[in-house]
Amino acid sequence: MFDQQARLERVLARHPDAVVVEPVPGRPALIRRNEILVAGRDAGAAETLVRRWCDSRHDERAVTRLRLRPAAKVDVCELSARLSADALGSDGPAAGGRRRRLSVSPNHLVHGQPMWWSGPADLPRPASPVPAPEAATARRNVTVAILDTGLSPHPWYEDAEWYREQRDEVREVLDADLDFDLDAQAGHGTFVAGVVLRHAPTARLRARRVIGGDGVGDELDVIRALEWLAEWGRADVVNISLGCHTFDDRPSPVLARAIAALGRRTVVVACAGNAAGDRPFWPAAMKPVIGVAALDGGDRAWFSNHGWWVDACAEGVDVASAFVRFDGTRPPVDGVDPDRFDGFATWSGTSFAAPVVAGRIAGLAAAEGLDAVDAADRVLDPVAHPALPGLGVVVDSGNDATAKR
Repeated sequence: MFDQQARLERVLARHPDAVVVEPVPGRPALIRRNEILVAGRDAGAAETLVRRWCDSRHDERAVTRLRLRPAAKVDVCELSARLSADALGSDGPAAGGRRRRLSVSPNHLVHGQPMWWSGPADLPRPASPVPAPEAATARRNVTVAILDTGLSPHPWYEDAEWYREQRDEVREVLDADLDFDLDAQAGHGTFVAGVVLRHAPTARLRARRVIGGDGVGDELDVIRALEWLAEWGRADVVNISLGCHTFDDRPSPVLARAIAALGRRTVVVACAGNAAGDRPFWPAAMKPVIGVAALDGGDRAWFSNHGWWVDACAEGVDVASAFVRFDGTRPPVDGVDPDRFDGFATWSGTSFAAPVVAGRIAGLAAAEGLDAVDAADRVLDPVAHPALPGLGVVVDSGNDATAKR
C-alpha cells in the first residue's frame, strides 16, 4: 500500500493554498485557504456580512468566490456554517417576506478516485490492446459529459467530429511537473471516456477539464463546468469520477445548486469514493446523483465506499480501457516496463465503476430512443436487477467491459 501520509504531503506541497481541516476528529477534508463560495444570488448579502474580513470578490455565472484576508485568520468552515444559518428575506438579512438560507461553502478540494490519501493502492498498468467498441444502431443521439482530467487523442475516437471540435481545449497534461514520469492521474479522463464508449459506442462525449494530472481540483472548477453544461443544455448524462468529503459531512449547497441547474432530464452519475467506509462522499451522496460503488467480482471491492447513500455498483477492479501513450523513466520490473503505455491500461477504483453505469444508461437511451431519465430507471430497476446492501443495484459490466490480468 502507498504511504498515504506521504501522498497527502505531496498534495499539500503541490497546492500550497490548501489545508486539511478536521472539525470532527477522524473525518478530515481538504479546502482552499481563506476562500468561501457563495451562490450568485446570495453574493451581495454574504459580502455584507463578511466585509470586515473580505479581501476580494470574484463573480462568475452563478457563483461568487470571496477571498478573505489571511491576516484575519478566519475559520472558513465556522464562517460558512454561520452564514448558512442566517435567514434571508426578499431584501436581505433580517428583512421581511419569505425566509431562506444563504448558500455558502468553503472551496473544498476534489480529487479523482482512484487515488487520494485513503487509496486504493493502485496505479494504471499497461495492457494489451482492447478491441474498439463495436458499431451499434442508434435511435437517437446521446451526449455524455465527462468532468475529469480532459481527453488525450486515442484511435477509438480521435477522428470523431465530437472530438475534433474540442481536442485542443481539453487535451490532458501528462507530465505537469516535468519529472519524465506520468503524473499520478494523468490519463484518468481518457480512461473514463473509454469505459463509457465500451457501453455506449454511439455516444458523443463532451469533456471539461476540472482536475489536473495529479488528480486534484476544487469545487469551484466543478461548479464552473456544471454551469457551462447547464447553459449548453445538451448533456443527457454527466459522469463525475471525482469528489470529496466535506468539512461537516453535508452536501455543499453551492455545488448542489449547480447540479440542480442541469435540469431534471439530465442524469448525473458520480463515483462513491475509495475510503472503504460509509462516510458520505460528494457529489455521489446527493439525492439527485447516482452514486456508484465498485465491485470485485460479486463482492464489494475492498477500497470501495458503501452506505445508504450509494445507488448502484459495478465492476471496478482491473477495468480495461483506452489510455494515453507515454514512456517514462522507471526501470522495468520482471521484464515489464511499468510506465510505457501504448494506448491501453487496466486500473481499479470507483472512478471506473461510475462510467460503467453512465455508459449503460447512455447506451440504452441511444439504442431504444429513450430519454436518459427513463433509461436510468430501467438500468437501476431494483425489481429487474439484484441489489446488495450498502451498494445498491448491481449493474452488469458485460463481458467486454473489464479484463482480468
